[in-house]
Amino acid sequence: MTARTTEPDHRSGSQATERLAASLFAEVLIAEQLSRNLISKALPRGMQISHFSVLNLLAHVNEERTPAQLAEAFHVTRGAMTNTLSRLEWAGHVHIRPDWDDARRKFVSISPAGRAARDSALAAFMPLIGGVVRKIGAEKVRGALPVLRELRAQLEGGD
Repeated sequence: MTARTTEPDHRSGSQATERLAASLFAEVLIAEQLSRNLISKALPRGMQISHFSVLNLLAHVNEERTPAQLAEAFHVTRGAMTNTLSRLEWAGHVHIRPDWDDARRKFVSISPAGRAARDSALAAFMPLIGGVVRKIGAEKVRGALPVLRELRAQLEGGD
């Protein structure tokens, strides 16, 4: 027969935290997949979410970025960003120019056609995601945003 200890069982708290973490990440991953599907269906023909995301960032900052800066902003490899930028340049949505001071580096800016494509994409899917927010309720969404931002910061390696 073994003696019982009166020390708390830390495993049960740890297991509860792990179950909570699993539930949180399952919901985040499912919501991400469903939102990507919703947005992808609404995007103009030939535009992918990665294309829209780059156009949206460039329109938002309204200044040039290097491919390396864009890759870092989206947490993708430089090769993946180069592929996305090549497709956007081919479509006429971005301008890519050399750095006049350092020929090894390039700068990317959004073109008028890219701004129009981004605006068209926003017009197509904003009513859909706005409807989701209306159904959930603005106050609940506002309440969830700080938690989601903190989750993102933790995943990015922030404190």
